[in-house]
Amino acid sequence: MSTKNQLMAEIKQEAINTRKILAKVPFDKPDWKPHEKSMSIGKLATHIAENLRWGWYIVESDFVDFANRPFSPTAIKTNDELLKIFEEHYDKAIAALENTSDEALEKTWVVKSGDTIFMELKKKVAIRAWAMNHNVHHRGQLSVYLRLLDIPVPGMYGQSADGI
Repeated sequence: MSTKNQLMAEIKQEAINTRKILAKVPFDKPDWKPHEKSMSIGKLATHIAENLRWGWYIVESDFVDFANRPFSPTAIKTNDELLKIFEEHYDKAIAALENTSDEALEKTWVVKSGDTIFMELKKKVAIRAWAMNHNVHHRGQLSVYLRLLDIPVPGMYGQSADGI
């Protein structure tokens, strides 16, 4: 299987789990957080919903320069809005991968701020790290938030302790 097809298969599989957990976010308490240093549940959920932007952005660009392209989160107030944003980035990530080549995914992608280079990764590695692993990490955080709020946590790779 080609690299791009492997990445698309993984994104599609993980999207199922991401949708399940985003649907549980309680927008009646978007500012709740478990600790003063933590992100609020609304901000964390938005971050998860928008994270697949990296899937398409990495394919379509050779670098990100945080000095010239600051990212601002979307203001989301409902689960429907949250899932809509997720689906938009999901669709764009899949389309970008469908329209690229394995050779293009071997190119280097650079993360920088002005003249300061933070990292250089092959695009295929950057997509896995920035778009997928990053999201799995934050879904884990969100599952803890839900548990602390006594909201049933959906299983990601089988049943959760809540039986879902």
